[in-house]
Amino acid sequence: MDTVRSLVERAAAGRPHATYALATESPGRTIDFRGLAASCRRIAALLEAYGVAPGETVSLVMPNGLATLRLLLGAMWAGRCVNPVNLLAQEEQMRYVLEHSDCRLVVAAPQWEERVRSMLAGIERPDGRAVRLLVVDADAERLPGEDGGLDATEGADAAAATAAPDVAAPAPAALALLMYTSGTTGRPKGVMLTQANLAANAQAIAREHALGPDDRVLGVLPLYHINAFAVTMLAPLASMGSVAMAPRFSAARFWAQAIDARCTWINVVPTIVSFLLEGEAPPAAALARLRLCRSASAALPPEHLRAFESKFGIGVIETMGLTETVAPSFSNPLEPSQRKVGAVGRASGCEARVVDAALQPLPDGQTGELVIRGPNVMTGYYKNPEATAAAFTPDRWLRTGDLGHRDGDGFFFVSGRIKELIIKGGENIAPREIDEVLLRHPAVLDAAAVGIPDRHYGQEILACVVLREGAACSEQALREFCAPLLGRYKTPKLFRFVAELPRGPSGKVQRLKLAEGFAAGQ
Repeated sequence: MDTVRSLVERAAAGRPHATYALATESPGRTIDFRGLAASCRRIAALLEAYGVAPGETVSLVMPNGLATLRLLLGAMWAGRCVNPVNLLAQEEQMRYVLEHSDCRLVVAAPQWEERVRSMLAGIERPDGRAVRLLVVDADAERLPGEDGGLDATEGADAAAATAAPDVAAPAPAALALLMYTSGTTGRPKGVMLTQANLAANAQAIAREHALGPDDRVLGVLPLYHINAFAVTMLAPLASMGSVAMAPRFSAARFWAQAIDARCTWINVVPTIVSFLLEGEAPPAAALARLRLCRSASAALPPEHLRAFESKFGIGVIETMGLTETVAPSFSNPLEPSQRKVGAVGRASGCEARVVDAALQPLPDGQTGELVIRGPNVMTGYYKNPEATAAAFTPDRWLRTGDLGHRDGDGFFFVSGRIKELIIKGGENIAPREIDEVLLRHPAVLDAAAVGIPDRHYGQEILACVVLREGAACSEQALREFCAPLLGRYKTPKLFRFVAELPRGPSGKVQRLKLAEGFAAGQ
C-alpha cells in the first residue's frame, strides 16, 4: 500500500524538475518535485529538533500558502500526524482542538501568534511536556533551519534542524491526519485518517478525473478542510500534476488566477459556483484550457449546475464525500454524456449502498441511509470510542448520516441529512427539495429550508432566503411561487430574508444554526 511519503518520492524520481506548486499571487514562486522531497527531509529534521517524535501530532494554525503546503506534506512524509486547525472555528472550539489533539507543536502564522499563545496557556500534557509554538508565515520562502532562517531565540535547535536525519518511512497504517469536524452540535470530533487512507483516495481522484502530469488545479479552498487537503494538495501528487495555490477564494480574482496559472481544472464548492454566477464570464478563448469543474462537499442545485455550464462553457462533475472518507467517495463520470444532473455520482474508490433503519440493504429506488466501505474510510474518532462505535455498522460500513437512494445505473442521489430531515405531521420532507424550488425564483440567490417546532404538526417549515443584489420579493410572492411546485403541505409556512446563510468551511449550510437562530429570535 502507498503512503504520502511514497507519493512524494515517486513524483520526485519520475519528474524531479516538474512544478508541483506555484503561488498565484507570486507567479515566480514555485516548488518542483525534487525540491519538495528535499523540503520534506528538512522538515523532518525540524520536527526532530522541536521534540516531535514519529507518530506524534503537529497542529497548524495557518492560512493557505506554499509554506503551509510544505509543512503539511513534510510532517506526513516524516511519519508525524498533522492537525490543520479550522481558522473559522470559534476560539473555544479552537482551544479544545489544540488540547484534545495532544499536539506537541503548534505552527502558527504571525497574525495568529498572540491568540494561539493565549489558547496554549494552561494546557498541560500528562507527561509534563509543554506544547511548543513555532511562528511561520504561510508565504515564507524559507522555513526555520533553511539557509540560516532559524530565529536566533531558538538557536539551541539550529544544529539539529540543519542536519536531515535518516527518518524511517511511516507504515501505511500510521496515523497521518487528524482533522476535526466542524462541530455544529457539541464538541468537534477528531477524524483519524491513515497514510494509506490518504494515498488511496488521492489515487482514486486522479483516476476518476483522468488527471495527468500536464493537469493543474486552482487551489482556492482552505487547506484546513478535507476537500482542499485531499483534492488540491494530494491528488496532484498522485498524478504528478500541479496546483496553483491561492491565499483564499476571491470572486473578483478567480478567473484571472485560473487563466494566468494555466490551470486545466478547478475544484469548487456550491457557494463558489453561486458567487461566480453573479459575475462576468471571461472570453471563451481564455477559458479554453479548463477541461472540467469539480464540485464537492455539498449538493449543487441542478439550476446552478446548468447555469454554470451554460455561462462558462465548462462541464461540471458533481461529487460528494465526508471528512471521514478523505473527501470524495462518490463521483459523476468524466464523460459528459454519462453524468446525471442531481446525482452525486457512483461510488468512487470504495463501495457504497443504501440501508434501512435496521441497517439492512435496500433495493434500488428506495430511500435510506448511505453507507460506505473501502480503503478511504477513517479508522475512527480520536479518543472517542462511543462515537466511533456509533459511526459503523456491525460489519464495518461507515454510516454517513445522509439520506438518499441509488438508481438502476448505480448512481446515488442524496436528499438530505437524517438529523436535518423535516418531519411534519409524520411525513418526512427533505429540505433540499424545498431549497431547489426556491432557487428557481429569479430574485433568489441562496435558500435553505429547516424544520421549526409546531404544536400541531410537530414541525413546520421555515425558509431562509438570500435575495440577489438589487432584487425585491415578498413572502407572499415566494409562497405563491412554491405552492404549485411543492404543493401546499411542503410550501414553507414562514420565510425569513437574511444577508447570508451560515456555512461551514466546506460550503455546507448549517441548518441547525438556522433553527437555533429562529428559536433565539422568537
